[in-house]
Amino acid sequence: MKSCSRMYDVIVCGGGTGGVPAAVAAARNGARTLLIERLGMLGGTATAALVAPYMSHLAGKKPVNRGLFEEFCGCMKKEGLTSLFRGRLIGFDAEIMKLLLDKFTLTAGVELLFHATITNVIKKGGRIQAVRVFHRGGFETISGKVFIDATGDGDVAAMAGAPFQIGRDKDHACQPMTTAFRMGDINIKRMPSQKKINALYDAARKRREIKNPRENVLWFPTVTPNEIHFNTTRVVGESSVDGWSLTSAEVEGRRQALEMYKFLKRRVPGFEKATLRKIAPQIGVRESRRILGRYILTADDVLSARHCSDSIASGSYCIDIHNPSGSGTDIRRLEIGTWYQIPYRCITPLNVENLLMACRAISSTHEAHSSLRIMPIVWNIGEAAGTAAAMCAKQGKKASAINPALLRKKLKRQGAFI
Repeated sequence: MKSCSRMYDVIVCGGGTGGVPAAVAAARNGARTLLIERLGMLGGTATAALVAPYMSHLAGKKPVNRGLFEEFCGCMKKEGLTSLFRGRLIGFDAEIMKLLLDKFTLTAGVELLFHATITNVIKKGGRIQAVRVFHRGGFETISGKVFIDATGDGDVAAMAGAPFQIGRDKDHACQPMTTAFRMGDINIKRMPSQKKINALYDAARKRREIKNPRENVLWFPTVTPNEIHFNTTRVVGESSVDGWSLTSAEVEGRRQALEMYKFLKRRVPGFEKATLRKIAPQIGVRESRRILGRYILTADDVLSARHCSDSIASGSYCIDIHNPSGSGTDIRRLEIGTWYQIPYRCITPLNVENLLMACRAISSTHEAHSSLRIMPIVWNIGEAAGTAAAMCAKQGKKASAINPALLRKKLKRQGAFI
């Protein structure tokens, strides 16, 4: 196994929705930062799983997800790569996004390592000393002062011995996964309303033409004319933290995507000449591990729009639980114009002194997680984690010992809404 002679201040594990802002924030705050990504591109769910659009970042008309998220959306808008749907949802070009994310990170001074899988951590006492990585050059050990888990599944935290929970309390079942797909060459003018499409879908399910357990058809327009994005497959009973199970999920997700494509062409006006433009390269995962920290965010925190003294990010998205058992979606909304705050304590895992979380796997209940998992909120969580990590590296402190007031002050100066 090769050893890396370089020492990084901050090592970010995962280059997705939380990892990019974490790395950029750490680098901009003076930390020598390495971003390790298992794929050959950044963006995670937005690019590899084709998850879109960015869900609402507004509380009423007030933007509550700002900072680096707002900055990057501005970069995409400048290039003409975004669109608004229902006045609140931000569509984007996932292909060009890959290039813009490269530029966004490299310009900040972040070092990138693609096609690298973290296989284990080296831990001494309560601190991670290094991560063990496998890439095209073989195994390598890379050392750092502070580490950020932006893997989505909490892989690094679990390797380091942080406690975690999975799924809902009664049976540990997680929200289903979804394979997104896109269709083009649609006659949008002939396309029926959502209500009529759902009626056609329901009839097809009753005729057993469709095995997809989802109760309706969920779709969004894209930035490309005459193209529709479908987030409507539903793979239940599988796990993203088990390789065999995840493989089964990928196969079933693509089967459902083809099933839906055939249904739309056969049964829905306007789709007669439609083409299958793209099936997501990998399945979208809503839920897996939730790493326990010094506070566990709850459904009551979300729905009561609770604020806290150590908040580092905010959210206004509803509780949105896709039924782990099959059909049905549990939607519970906040009062219009309100938002909840996410404590710093939720991103500092137990039992690991120099690790921060920057993904959907932060400390929360199954219900609260269903709200905070969306990409705009995770962007802000990542920015907070990266900023805190740079402070830890500079001050030589444990993650839990950072002064939240000073962290909040820095985040506000950076344009974050906390």
